[in-house]
Amino acid sequence: MHGQFAIGIAVSLFNIAIHAAVMTAVSRTVHRTSLATQATRPHLRLMLVMMATVSVLMLAHLIEIGSWGMLYAAIGVVPPDADAYYFAFVNYTTLGYGDILPVQYWRVLGPMAAMNGVLLFGWSTAVIYDVLRTVGQVDVTKRPVN
Repeated sequence: MHGQFAIGIAVSLFNIAIHAAVMTAVSRTVHRTSLATQATRPHLRLMLVMMATVSVLMLAHLIEIGSWGMLYAAIGVVPPDADAYYFAFVNYTTLGYGDILPVQYWRVLGPMAAMNGVLLFGWSTAVIYDVLRTVGQVDVTKRPVN
């Protein structure tokens, strides 16, 4: 079981590194561009920034799910006729259909992927809020006084 924890922690740290890089890029980009741009239509700008932010975060999550799926396929976590990426997706999102069960030896990796997903979704939520707050504040402070 110690090997499962070591592997699970390694993949989790890899995903945290991916997420940290994406979060840093999103946050820096939004903070820099919000201060440098004047919005003539602040609501449209906010909508476009939020769409871009959420799209980038979804892509990051899909890559992170892919890392779990590649691990599952590489070490045989799921039965040969099962889809490792689908199994990773169900675990990472904590959906938990239960239609695919891991091989008995590797059963701890599913909950570790779920724990990783919950933490990274929470982190994404915090960044979405930060982006919303940053863009909204800049738009309010740049409005002309009537």
